[in-house]
Amino acid sequence: MASYCDSFVICTGTSRRHVRALAEGIIEDLRSLGHKPIGVEGLDASRWILIDFGDVLVHVFDEPMRGFYDLDALWADARRVNVGGATAPRGAFGQTRV
Repeated sequence: MASYCDSFVICTGTSRRHVRALAEGIIEDLRSLGHKPIGVEGLDASRWILIDFGDVLVHVFDEPMRGFYDLDALWADARRVNVGGATAPRGAFGQTRV
């Protein structure tokens, strides 16, 4: 659906500290597997952190920013992939959020 990446990962933290910890954990875990991010944006503010791994873009939001930008609705036609083991609280619009 997009020429600039194959997949989006969208997840939500419960606070700015949590958002930053999630993003740093993703970066560390993927680095240990040999995947270095091309770029990271938003780490200082920790409200919406974008991690670019080339074919995969990771979006880590706080709840207000996720609701405001609503990428879930923007990409509603995209195929969803179940991520085993991830917790997925219900969002304000009734969608499962990961």
